Amino acid sequence: MNRKTLIAKDLLKIKAVFFRPEEPFIWASGIKSPVYCDNRLTLTAPQVRTDVETALAGLIREKYPEAEVLMGTSTAGIAHAAIVGHLLSLPMGYVRSGAKDHGRQNQIEGKLEKGQKVVVVEDLISTGGSVIEVVDVLRKAGAEVLGIVSIFTYGMKRGLERLTAAKIENTSLTDFDTVASVAAQEGYIRPEDVERLIAFRNNPSDESWIGGNRA
Repeated sequence: MNRKTLIAKDLLKIKAVFFRPEEPFIWASGIKSPVYCDNRLTLTAPQVRTDVETALAGLIREKYPEAEVLMGTSTAGIAHAAIVGHLLSLPMGYVRSGAKDHGRQNQIEGKLEKGQKVVVVEDLISTGGSVIEVVDVLRKAGAEVLGIVSIFTYGMKRGLERLTAAKIENTSLTDFDTVASVAAQEGYIRPEDVERLIAFRNNPSDESWIGGNRA
């Protein structure tokens, strides 16, 4: 079984990714979504956690063998960066969403030297905005950001375009299309729902997928 399929099966099994095309979730932006994603659930499922962290470690070994430091995104990426850092015997830290208003007023927590090669660890990529901010903070601190590794990506056009513009590459363990396909194969959703889910992925602001392909 390939990595994308294994992680897709894991996320579906523990409902870290949960599809509900007939009763859409409402995002903070107001967009109606057929999918709910909470990769924090991987931390409370030991076997899935092992699969995820082992896969992230393997991905970093393959793509970024020269990595010197892992930096997690706050807060979802912190635990994953810590566990993977342990597996790879690499130092880790994390980047706050904003600088502290007390003490040393750090935004980057953990030791980071100028010129060090960094891999950013994130749990989920949607529009890419938050992780790009993390990359910007690290670059301003003098780090050489090699790339981003993450558990899951929606593969949304806006996110892909923003990452390209920021000159940063993300590699995810699995993606929206793979999880939707596995969900249909294993009976979590109907096969005819996959087309609706992909329509959402292609254009989240277009709600025409909601009424489509109902049996």
